Amino acid sequence: MALFSAEHLAFIFGLLGNIISFLVFLAPMPTFYTIWKRKSSEGFQALPYSVAFFSASLLLYYAFLKTGEFMIITINGIGCFIETVYLLIYIIYAPKKSRLFTMSFVLIFNVGGLGLVMLVSLLAFHGASRVSLVGWICCILNLAVFAAPFSIMRRVIKTKSVEYMPFTLSFFLTLCATTWFFYGFFVNDYYIAFPNILGFLFGIAQMILYFVYKNAKKDDGGLEPTKNIEKNLSLEEAKDVEMVSK
Repeated sequence: MALFSAEHLAFIFGLLGNIISFLVFLAPMPTFYTIWKRKSSEGFQALPYSVAFFSASLLLYYAFLKTGEFMIITINGIGCFIETVYLLIYIIYAPKKSRLFTMSFVLIFNVGGLGLVMLVSLLAFHGASRVSLVGWICCILNLAVFAAPFSIMRRVIKTKSVEYMPFTLSFFLTLCATTWFFYGFFVNDYYIAFPNILGFLFGIAQMILYFVYKNAKKDDGGLEPTKNIEKNLSLEEAKDVEMVSK
Protein backbone atom coordinates (compact mmCIF):
# COMPACT_ATOMS: atom_id res chain seq x y z
CA MET A 1 0.00 0.00 0.00
CA ALA A 2 1.31 3.43 -0.92
CA LEU A 3 2.33 5.66 1.95
CA PHE A 4 0.33 8.60 0.53
CA SER A 5 -2.69 8.46 -1.72
CA ALA A 6 -3.28 10.95 -4.54
CA GLU A 7 -5.79 12.71 -2.29
CA HIS A 8 -3.23 13.07 0.51
CA LEU A 9 -0.57 14.35 -1.89
CA ALA A 10 -3.03 16.83 -3.38
CA PHE A 11 -3.78 18.17 0.11
CA ILE A 12 -0.06 18.47 0.96
CA PHE A 13 0.85 20.29 -2.25
CA GLY A 14 -2.28 22.43 -2.06
CA LEU A 15 -1.41 23.48 1.48
CA LEU A 16 2.18 24.24 0.49
CA GLY A 17 0.90 26.17 -2.53
CA ASN A 18 -1.37 28.25 -0.30
CA ILE A 19 1.47 29.12 2.07
CA ILE A 20 3.98 30.00 -0.64
CA SER A 21 1.40 31.93 -2.71
CA PHE A 22 0.38 33.91 0.37
CA LEU A 23 4.01 34.94 0.93
CA VAL A 24 4.35 35.91 -2.73
CA PHE A 25 1.15 37.97 -2.52
CA LEU A 26 2.74 39.85 0.38
CA ALA A 27 5.96 40.51 -1.56
CA PRO A 28 4.85 43.95 -2.88
CA MET A 29 4.17 45.26 0.65
CA PRO A 30 7.44 47.28 0.76
CA THR A 31 6.36 48.98 -2.48
CA PHE A 32 3.07 50.08 -0.96
CA TYR A 33 4.70 51.07 2.30
CA THR A 34 6.88 53.39 0.20
CA ILE A 35 3.78 54.78 -1.56
CA TRP A 36 2.06 55.36 1.79
CA LYS A 37 5.16 56.91 3.35
CA ARG A 38 5.77 59.26 0.43
CA LYS A 39 2.04 59.90 -0.06
CA SER A 40 2.73 59.49 -3.77
CA SER A 41 2.60 56.63 -6.26
CA GLU A 42 4.78 58.46 -8.77
CA GLY A 43 7.22 56.06 -10.43
CA PHE A 44 5.09 53.00 -9.74
CA GLN A 45 2.49 51.31 -11.94
CA ALA A 46 -0.80 49.64 -10.99
CA LEU A 47 -0.99 47.31 -14.00
CA PRO A 48 0.67 44.26 -12.34
CA TYR A 49 -1.76 44.43 -9.41
CA SER A 50 -4.78 44.84 -11.65
CA VAL A 51 -3.75 41.77 -13.66
CA ALA A 52 -3.10 39.85 -10.43
CA PHE A 53 -6.55 40.81 -9.13
CA PHE A 54 -8.21 39.69 -12.38
CA SER A 55 -6.37 36.36 -12.37
CA ALA A 56 -7.23 35.67 -8.74
CA SER A 57 -10.89 36.63 -9.35
CA LEU A 58 -11.12 34.38 -12.41
CA LEU A 59 -9.55 31.44 -10.58
CA LEU A 60 -11.92 32.02 -7.68
CA TYR A 61 -14.89 31.86 -10.07
CA TYR A 62 -13.46 28.71 -11.66
CA ALA A 63 -13.06 27.07 -8.25
CA PHE A 64 -16.68 27.84 -7.32
CA LEU A 65 -17.90 26.38 -10.61
CA LYS A 66 -15.87 23.21 -10.20
CA THR A 67 -16.87 22.81 -6.52
CA GLY A 68 -14.71 21.08 -3.92
CA GLU A 69 -11.69 23.25 -4.77
CA PHE A 70 -11.13 24.53 -1.24
CA MET A 71 -7.40 25.09 -1.80
CA ILE A 72 -8.00 27.27 -4.85
CA ILE A 73 -10.82 29.18 -3.16
CA THR A 74 -8.85 30.07 -0.02
CA ILE A 75 -5.70 31.42 -1.63
CA ASN A 76 -7.47 33.31 -4.41
CA GLY A 77 -10.00 34.76 -1.98
CA ILE A 78 -7.08 36.05 0.09
CA GLY A 79 -5.34 37.19 -3.10
CA CYS A 80 -8.38 39.20 -4.23
CA PHE A 81 -8.49 40.96 -0.86
CA ILE A 82 -4.76 41.77 -0.85
CA GLU A 83 -4.76 43.03 -4.45
CA THR A 84 -7.84 45.17 -3.73
CA VAL A 85 -5.97 46.81 -0.84
CA TYR A 86 -2.95 47.43 -3.08
CA LEU A 87 -5.12 49.02 -5.78
CA LEU A 88 -6.97 51.21 -3.28
CA ILE A 89 -3.70 52.50 -1.81
CA TYR A 90 -2.42 53.22 -5.30
CA ILE A 91 -5.57 55.07 -6.33
CA ILE A 92 -5.57 57.17 -3.14
CA TYR A 93 -2.00 58.41 -3.64
CA ALA A 94 -1.72 58.41 -7.44
CA PRO A 95 -1.62 61.66 -9.44
CA LYS A 96 -4.97 62.58 -11.00
CA LYS A 97 -4.09 61.29 -14.46
CA SER A 98 -2.79 57.95 -13.15
CA ARG A 99 -5.74 57.66 -10.77
CA LEU A 100 -8.29 58.10 -13.55
CA PHE A 101 -6.44 55.70 -15.83
CA THR A 102 -6.20 53.04 -13.12
CA MET A 103 -9.87 53.37 -12.15
CA SER A 104 -10.92 53.15 -15.80
CA PHE A 105 -8.67 50.14 -16.40
CA VAL A 106 -10.01 48.34 -13.32
CA LEU A 107 -13.62 48.98 -14.36
CA ILE A 108 -13.09 47.87 -17.97
CA PHE A 109 -10.56 45.06 -17.50
CA ASN A 110 -11.43 43.68 -14.07
CA VAL A 111 -15.14 44.37 -13.63
CA GLY A 112 -16.05 44.31 -17.33
CA GLY A 113 -13.78 41.40 -18.25
CA LEU A 114 -14.83 39.19 -15.36
CA GLY A 115 -18.47 40.14 -15.85
CA LEU A 116 -18.28 39.18 -19.52
CA VAL A 117 -16.72 35.80 -18.73
CA MET A 118 -19.38 35.11 -16.11
CA LEU A 119 -22.21 36.24 -18.38
CA VAL A 120 -21.11 34.15 -21.35
CA SER A 121 -20.34 31.08 -19.25
CA LEU A 122 -23.64 31.22 -17.36
CA LEU A 123 -25.89 31.93 -20.36
CA ALA A 124 -24.22 29.96 -23.16
CA PHE A 125 -22.68 26.97 -21.36
CA HIS A 126 -23.86 24.37 -18.88
CA GLY A 127 -22.34 21.79 -16.55
CA ALA A 128 -18.92 20.44 -17.49
CA SER A 129 -18.66 22.63 -20.61
CA ARG A 130 -19.01 25.75 -18.42
CA VAL A 131 -16.19 24.58 -16.15
CA SER A 132 -14.08 23.71 -19.20
CA LEU A 133 -14.60 27.16 -20.76
CA VAL A 134 -13.56 29.05 -17.64
CA GLY A 135 -10.71 26.58 -17.05
CA TRP A 136 -9.31 27.26 -20.55
CA ILE A 137 -9.58 31.02 -20.01
CA CYS A 138 -7.68 30.68 -16.71
CA CYS A 139 -5.07 28.51 -18.41
CA ILE A 140 -4.53 30.95 -21.30
CA LEU A 141 -4.36 33.94 -18.93
CA ASN A 142 -1.80 32.23 -16.73
CA LEU A 143 0.29 31.24 -19.76
CA ALA A 144 0.30 34.90 -20.80
CA VAL A 145 1.24 35.95 -17.27
CA PHE A 146 4.11 33.48 -17.16
CA ALA A 147 5.39 34.91 -20.45
CA ALA A 148 5.77 38.35 -18.77
CA PRO A 149 9.34 37.63 -17.50
CA PHE A 150 10.59 37.70 -21.11
CA SER A 151 11.06 41.47 -20.87
CA ILE A 152 12.92 41.23 -17.56
CA MET A 153 15.12 38.35 -18.73
CA ARG A 154 15.90 40.26 -21.91
CA ARG A 155 16.92 43.27 -19.84
CA VAL A 156 19.17 41.13 -17.63
CA ILE A 157 20.97 39.82 -20.72
CA LYS A 158 21.19 43.29 -22.27
CA THR A 159 22.45 45.13 -19.16
CA LYS A 160 24.30 42.15 -17.60
CA SER A 161 22.62 43.16 -14.33
CA VAL A 162 20.29 41.15 -12.08
CA GLU A 163 19.26 44.24 -10.14
CA TYR A 164 15.65 43.90 -11.28
CA MET A 165 15.46 40.10 -10.96
CA PRO A 166 16.29 39.14 -7.36
CA PHE A 167 17.12 35.47 -6.83
CA THR A 168 14.82 35.05 -3.81
CA LEU A 169 11.73 36.11 -5.73
CA SER A 170 12.62 33.89 -8.71
CA PHE A 171 13.20 30.96 -6.35
CA PHE A 172 9.87 31.32 -4.55
CA LEU A 173 7.95 31.81 -7.79
CA THR A 174 9.54 28.61 -9.13
CA LEU A 175 8.64 26.80 -5.92
CA CYS A 176 5.12 28.19 -6.17
CA ALA A 177 4.71 26.94 -9.75
CA THR A 178 6.06 23.52 -8.74
CA THR A 179 3.63 23.04 -5.85
CA TRP A 180 0.61 24.09 -7.92
CA PHE A 181 1.67 21.84 -10.78
CA PHE A 182 1.69 18.82 -8.49
CA TYR A 183 -1.59 19.88 -6.91
CA GLY A 184 -3.21 20.10 -10.34
CA PHE A 185 -1.64 16.79 -11.32
CA PHE A 186 -2.91 14.90 -8.28
CA VAL A 187 -6.45 16.29 -8.56
CA ASN A 188 -6.42 15.70 -12.35
CA ASP A 189 -6.93 19.39 -13.06
CA TYR A 190 -4.75 20.17 -16.05
CA TYR A 191 -6.06 23.71 -16.31
CA ILE A 192 -4.11 24.29 -13.10
CA ALA A 193 -1.17 21.99 -13.79
CA PHE A 194 -0.31 22.87 -17.41
CA PRO A 195 0.48 26.62 -17.13
CA ASN A 196 2.63 25.98 -14.08
CA ILE A 197 4.97 23.84 -16.20
CA LEU A 198 5.82 27.03 -18.08
CA GLY A 199 6.08 28.89 -14.77
CA PHE A 200 8.60 26.33 -13.53
CA LEU A 201 10.67 26.52 -16.73
CA PHE A 202 10.76 30.33 -16.67
CA GLY A 203 11.69 30.26 -12.99
CA ILE A 204 14.59 27.91 -13.65
CA ALA A 205 15.70 30.09 -16.57
CA GLN A 206 15.64 33.18 -14.35
CA MET A 207 17.74 31.50 -11.67
CA ILE A 208 20.27 30.34 -14.28
CA LEU A 209 20.48 33.91 -15.62
CA TYR A 210 20.96 35.17 -12.08
CA PHE A 211 24.02 32.97 -11.53
CA VAL A 212 25.39 33.80 -14.98
CA TYR A 213 25.16 37.58 -14.51
CA LYS A 214 25.26 38.13 -10.75
CA ASN A 215 28.96 39.06 -10.84
CA ALA A 216 28.94 40.62 -14.28
CA LYS A 217 29.77 44.27 -14.82
CA LYS A 218 26.56 46.27 -14.85
CA ASP A 219 25.52 48.40 -17.80
CA ASP A 220 23.33 51.20 -16.46
CA GLY A 221 23.09 53.05 -19.74
CA GLY A 222 25.04 56.00 -18.35
CA LEU A 223 22.41 56.88 -15.78
CA GLU A 224 23.18 57.68 -12.18
CA PRO A 225 22.18 54.78 -9.89
CA THR A 226 19.29 56.59 -8.20
CA LYS A 227 17.83 57.91 -11.44
CA ASN A 228 18.24 54.54 -13.11
CA ILE A 229 16.31 52.80 -10.34
CA GLU A 230 13.52 55.39 -10.41
CA LYS A 231 13.20 55.10 -14.18
CA ASN A 232 12.91 51.33 -14.05
CA LEU A 233 10.69 50.76 -11.02
CA SER A 234 8.01 49.51 -13.36
CA LEU A 235 10.30 46.64 -14.39
CA GLU A 236 10.65 45.54 -10.80
CA GLU A 237 6.89 45.68 -10.33
CA ALA A 238 6.30 43.65 -13.47
CA LYS A 239 7.69 40.63 -11.64
CA ASP A 240 4.73 40.78 -9.27
CA VAL A 241 2.49 39.63 -12.11
CA GLU A 242 4.19 36.23 -12.03
CA MET A 243 2.74 35.45 -8.63
CA VAL A 244 -0.84 35.06 -9.73
CA SER A 245 -0.83 31.63 -11.27
CA LYS A 246 -2.21 28.88 -9.06
